[in-house]
Amino acid sequence: MIEILLNFIFILGLGFYLITVSQWFSYRLERVLFHFTKPMWHINFVLIPMIVYVVLFYINPLYFGAYLLFFIITLAIWHKKLDKKLVFTPRVKRLFLVLVLTTLFFGFIFINKAKILPVILPLIVAFAISYMYENFNSKLFIKTASKKLQSMPNLTIIMITASYGKTSIKNFAYQILDGSFKCYKTPRSVNTLMGLVKDINENLPSDSKIYIAEAGARLRGDIEEITQFLNPSIVVVGEIGEQHIEYFKSIENIRKTKLEALGSKNLKQAFVHTSTLKKSSEKIAIYDESLSGVNASLDGVKFSLKFLGNLEEFKAPILGKFNASNIAVCVKIAEYLGLNLSVVKDRVAHLKSVEHRLEKIENGGKIIIDDSFNGNLKGMCESYDLVAKFDGRKVIITPGIVEATKEMNEILAKKIDKVFDLVMITGELNAKILGNFIDERKLIIIKDKSNLVQILAEKTKAGDLILFSNDAPNFI
Repeated sequence: MIEILLNFIFILGLGFYLITVSQWFSYRLERVLFHFTKPMWHINFVLIPMIVYVVLFYINPLYFGAYLLFFIITLAIWHKKLDKKLVFTPRVKRLFLVLVLTTLFFGFIFINKAKILPVILPLIVAFAISYMYENFNSKLFIKTASKKLQSMPNLTIIMITASYGKTSIKNFAYQILDGSFKCYKTPRSVNTLMGLVKDINENLPSDSKIYIAEAGARLRGDIEEITQFLNPSIVVVGEIGEQHIEYFKSIENIRKTKLEALGSKNLKQAFVHTSTLKKSSEKIAIYDESLSGVNASLDGVKFSLKFLGNLEEFKAPILGKFNASNIAVCVKIAEYLGLNLSVVKDRVAHLKSVEHRLEKIENGGKIIIDDSFNGNLKGMCESYDLVAKFDGRKVIITPGIVEATKEMNEILAKKIDKVFDLVMITGELNAKILGNFIDERKLIIIKDKSNLVQILAEKTKAGDLILFSNDAPNFI
């Protein structure tokens, strides 16, 4: 019984780690195995413990019991330090229940038949059972959500995809259209198939007239899958760039994936960015081809855009030159849906910034610009150009670009060194690359983000401009 108990606790500990990292990557095994940026964690919490288990359990299970105490304490400390801890969703609870049952089952079967009780087998079986159940469950949820959409024949679905800017476009479109239509938008950055399915089943009001949804992708076919589910009548394919190049391998693969959105069987109008390389046609409009006169400052952005054939000027209290393009496509959607020019101009003039995307805050005499959800090279560099106009001391906190090439982070580092007076690099992922191009006299490496508040209090003062540029959980 002692052997079964030790085996049981050990497998649950391994399961806790594996479930935590699986949740970060939407339970996709290939991403956990091949796109994990902290491989030493896999070694420390899976490989080494399993080797120690085999060796010590074979010698004397009680020896392993002493190590098991160390393993559990280390695992608890590791989890406590995470800024993205395991969330005990219904799926996680079901997976733990299956793991408990399979561990006990195999433990009692092998207790008198093997010197060392199986460890990998219960984990494999539990994850396999969970995957099959969740896959079956997902199909039921998709079917329910599809029926709900079919029961709303007057609903106009606007689907937005892009390498970056999806969430901003979604929020700006909602603010411009909601005063004229009963609108609903997906919350936060929900942009996966199952995220959309869950949102529709649980939150989409049945009296909505416009549903604005964003669609994200990590693999070819992801956008096609979402498109076949939503079948939007209005599609936005925003700017194409090297975001998530690690997964797609080439810019052309990214472009082809985003353009899968044009395959909607209900498509009436698509608004696409020039970077898609598409040509205008009866159903396709290049929304930024008439965009001109863009000017951005710390007070906002203004630009000119054709509206009903005339070049009109628009102003918005939104930071960032790149946001002119994001707002422009929303103006073109409003034009397509028949909104009056004066109404559109007024709503653009009163747009509110999207949380964590060049969000300006003043606190204690310091100007804080929260751009922590901006993680692409072009957007980050443009935010630095904006900050460069500030006369006082400029401070940046950033992990660099995640899921990007070495060359992209080198370009970013050179830009940072040119603009900022104090540079704080969070995490170790890009610390070496960035550090090679930034003056070490103004460089601070912050390995543990829990110390960030204290360091900011010590190193910054009233009159400083502090930019939070991109962010990454500490598992990245």
